[in-house]
Amino acid sequence: MELANNKISYTKNLLQIFAKAPIPGQVKTRLIPTFSPQQAAQLHQQLVTHCLTQFSQIFTTQLWCAPNIYHPFFQACQTNFDIKLHCQQGIYLGSRMAYAIANSKANFTVLIGSDCPNLNVSMIQQAFKSLENYHVVLAPAEDGGYVLIGMRKLIPKLFIDIDWGTANVFTQTKNILTDLKIAYYLLPTQWDVDYPQDVKRWYAMKNLY
Repeated sequence: MELANNKISYTKNLLQIFAKAPIPGQVKTRLIPTFSPQQAAQLHQQLVTHCLTQFSQIFTTQLWCAPNIYHPFFQACQTNFDIKLHCQQGIYLGSRMAYAIANSKANFTVLIGSDCPNLNVSMIQQAFKSLENYHVVLAPAEDGGYVLIGMRKLIPKLFIDIDWGTANVFTQTKNILTDLKIAYYLLPTQWDVDYPQDVKRWYAMKNLY
């Protein structure tokens, strides 16, 4: 897979990033009260910025926004990183993810959250590379979910009857793939920033804590 600074062709690979608007009290609420609602929102904004800084100049990238694309932070992201904004559609996380992947026009689509700072360019490259031989790629999370999913085309059953937000997500998804006899590739297990101790871990990774 090419590692040049030029963006990879949209018709081949597409990276989709999910993010909520950094509204105090509505994002990273599990960081509260260790962090104030304003601090938690600022941390969320830092995570999204970190994600876009890493990936937007390497991959064709879309930022999928909730509740809409009009928050000033999202508008700044569009300008600063030269990316396209899209509005998440659907009541549940699974339906929103399925909608985004269904609307991809790329050969291979990888979707990630914006709060896994351990993900890097080589991991995303590996995810796209694996889709040349597998139908699905997943990066499990330490908390029982996953931080990355990629596929050649939408497989709707992977987003139905999943207990989103619980420790069962990855196991349920893997079981569905096994039942459907779909070949999948697993990346190394990752961690995301949900709790105060995760913030310490992130800052330690950045040599800031």
